Amino acid sequence: MADERFEEHLRHPQGRDAIPDGAHIGTAGGSLCGDLVRVGVVLDGDRITAAGFSADGCGALTAAASAAVELVEGTPLLDAARVGSPDIAGALGGLSAGKLHAADLVSDALHQALGAAARAGAAFSASADRVLVAMSGGVDSAVAALLCARQPGAEVCAVTLELWRDPENDAEASCCSASAVRLARSLAHRMGLPHLTIDLRDEFRAGVIEPYLADHAAGLTPNPCVRCNGHVRLDAMVELADRLGAQHLATGHYARVEDGLLALAADPAKDQTYMLSALAPATIARLRFPLGDLTKPEVRALAEEAELPVARAPESQDLCFLAGTGKARFLERHGHLRDRDGMIVDRAGRELGRHRGHQHYTVGQRKGLGLSLPDADGRPEPLFVLATDAGANTVTVGPRAELRTQRVALRGVRLHRPAAEVDAVKLRYRQRPLAATLEGDEVVLGEPVDAAAPGQAAMLLRGDAIVGSGWVAACR
Repeated sequence: MADERFEEHLRHPQGRDAIPDGAHIGTAGGSLCGDLVRVGVVLDGDRITAAGFSADGCGALTAAASAAVELVEGTPLLDAARVGSPDIAGALGGLSAGKLHAADLVSDALHQALGAAARAGAAFSASADRVLVAMSGGVDSAVAALLCARQPGAEVCAVTLELWRDPENDAEASCCSASAVRLARSLAHRMGLPHLTIDLRDEFRAGVIEPYLADHAAGLTPNPCVRCNGHVRLDAMVELADRLGAQHLATGHYARVEDGLLALAADPAKDQTYMLSALAPATIARLRFPLGDLTKPEVRALAEEAELPVARAPESQDLCFLAGTGKARFLERHGHLRDRDGMIVDRAGRELGRHRGHQHYTVGQRKGLGLSLPDADGRPEPLFVLATDAGANTVTVGPRAELRTQRVALRGVRLHRPAAEVDAVKLRYRQRPLAATLEGDEVVLGEPVDAAAPGQAAMLLRGDAIVGSGWVAACR
């Protein structure tokens, strides 16, 4: 029977070379595996009205694509979004291990097409019970989805963004690669949830990668995650939530919302509000953070209880687009920022050493300098980066005492409450909030601290509530 179903789809493929006009298309495969499949779907309101495909490669790819077309054509979008590799293989009567790759590729292409169709043309009636959950393939977002799904009457749909694709990246270590998308989809389907894939690579390059490269070229130290969350990723998912009639977007971030403001998470060790600090109030109003009152061990325990395979998965450490490749290599390949010999100088301009390019250094850095000067007692005192000059390609260094500052000039300040309410600031992700006031575009700290690097985010607080944000322009 299994062979008959496979042979039927192979000999009489449904929708082969018949991608409908106006269809939204997803593509998977390519030169590395030799198989390439394109799946197209037409969405009318909340239903897939037509589907088709084209395939170049093995017979299993054609059969899998035909089965996928048959499974989704004429079905509601959210039903189609529950179709994964196991369903495609099952429609063929089962596939051998060597042929499962075909079902995976077709599933990838199908979900790209479904995501594109949903983003461009979905029209669902609003539902107070429907929530869109952002899933990355990690334990935090999986548990966030799990907790949302456990709410009485909840209609949960999952979404994963593909932000970056680069052959030099380690796809398994990145939270935004095609591999991460596939893992997130399998987790969502394991929980019985529909899942959509959104290809946001163009927006991510324009809104995150290009500014990241430009900031490095200008001698700044950028915060790409703050920019991504604040201006690209979450806004795109809120727009998708609107299309799906979902009132809220839930994420696996450790944060809370109180009185319409972003607020610090219960666990200071995991708090992620700094990375969310550039969000607009309108976006914050749509967000839900199921993990805001939990600790990481509690989250892992919930995942183990639900037998989620990511319960003990290690946390990603690098920026998603740097996974598997170094920053220097990335800046050279994508920003043409190559090593360039330059001077390391003190504040008086005296040369103390040489460096290989200003882009490799940031304010406060000690590692990699290998320089010291004798202190008052003649003992070697380590030196730290005080400033970089992109135009002159110089790095200015000095003892740690010269890093200390109490005034930080900001640019791009956005306030959600009056400036007089600001009583603290956070200038680094892992830094505790510092007592401070805001005077115009300048933060005045309650005590001297090591200077923050120009280009870093500044999160402005009133108690536990985030009342504004800006970018460090200079420390005085």
